[in-house]
Amino acid sequence: MNKSASPALDSRYAKTVLPNGIRIVTEDIPSVRSISIGVWIDVGSRDEKLETNGITHFIEHMVFKGTQRYSIQKIAQSLESVGGYLNAFTAKEHTCFYARLLDQHLEKSIDVISDLVQHPLFPEKELEKEKQVVIEEIKNLEDEPDDLIHEYFERSLFPRHSLGYPILGTAKNISGFSSKSLRTYMDHHYRPGNMVIAAAGRLEHDHVVNLVQKYFRLPAQKNGKSDRQRGPKTMRSQRQEFEKPITQSHVCIGTIGYSAKSKERYALLVLNTILGEGMSSRLFQNIREKYGFAYTIYSFANLLSDTGEFGVYIGTDKDNIDTSLGLIQRELDKLAEKPVGAAEMKRAKEQVKGSMMLGLESTSSRMMRLGSGELHYREHIPFDEVLRRIDAVTTGDLLEVAEELFDAKRQSIVIFKPAAKSAAGSHRKN
Repeated sequence: MNKSASPALDSRYAKTVLPNGIRIVTEDIPSVRSISIGVWIDVGSRDEKLETNGITHFIEHMVFKGTQRYSIQKIAQSLESVGGYLNAFTAKEHTCFYARLLDQHLEKSIDVISDLVQHPLFPEKELEKEKQVVIEEIKNLEDEPDDLIHEYFERSLFPRHSLGYPILGTAKNISGFSSKSLRTYMDHHYRPGNMVIAAAGRLEHDHVVNLVQKYFRLPAQKNGKSDRQRGPKTMRSQRQEFEKPITQSHVCIGTIGYSAKSKERYALLVLNTILGEGMSSRLFQNIREKYGFAYTIYSFANLLSDTGEFGVYIGTDKDNIDTSLGLIQRELDKLAEKPVGAAEMKRAKEQVKGSMMLGLESTSSRMMRLGSGELHYREHIPFDEVLRRIDAVTTGDLLEVAEELFDAKRQSIVIFKPAAKSAAGSHRKN
């Protein structure tokens, strides 16, 4: 176990690895009365096959449909009855079951979540009902083009790779899942060596460890060979256009980016802020404010364990698509050709650091940082060190990242256009 303290952050970090391989990371924050706790499993949609795409997310749903000790109703009432909440999410690389509640109810949360991830029943009646629920979730996403386009964009960056698969899966796959297939997949991935338990708030680390040992009775297991394919480093530049029953056009332009472990990640955070984070960003000021071509425009950077993505999203009129793309590329070219001024650089760094610091006021955000950080790095990077690395970013660092990522020949473009009544649902690829 190791512990560190930072007076400025008023917290204490600790880590313990149990004999069976479960990692427990905590951050004691004496100034609060709540605790956020999450059980993180190192499995996401990128670990699926084409024929099992969607199974990770479906399991996340199904564990709430009854366990050995808790019925559906008892699961729902367990933490809400004491003023807390219980939820879960599935991402590309991990699944997380989490709760937030008052510190005196910590044991209750660990009790309930431990049963969810160790002893779900997958009853057939609930299985069939939940299939329809998830299929409706897929339909709901289809009705939200500003979200859906990001799935199409990822598919364009990572064709024929599981990183391009939708997290929700397909209706066809969902319809074919059985209790046996869920159990087999879960047994393979929900192993103690793939688990991280992260907690932040008013707590004692040793108490959390004791509770985990009490409720997580998983035997040590060899994790076996990982099914995870390495992420591609290169891509084919392309432009894809899809006609949808919409009134506004939606566009994503971008490329394969950096991993969460890359040395360039701090420069990318600053660069992304300058380009497209908030109302003061270049994209917002020069495309929305100057030309009025968009209500929503922003840039984004998603960092994964061994790769990532960087892109720009804009919602605009169909007649302004190519003009907007030209203006976006012009902003990308400026950042790749001309050093950022000292005042803008300072402003961006303060924005990045300020946003991070505000996140520290939430125990949920701290828990998320603990859990994802342990999965990515297997160590804790002190927040003061993160701030130092952001301050150390130079204009030269920004130029290097921009030159690599903003090359027009490396960009993939995905466009949703309003469909002509006679051609709804058609697709054109250039």
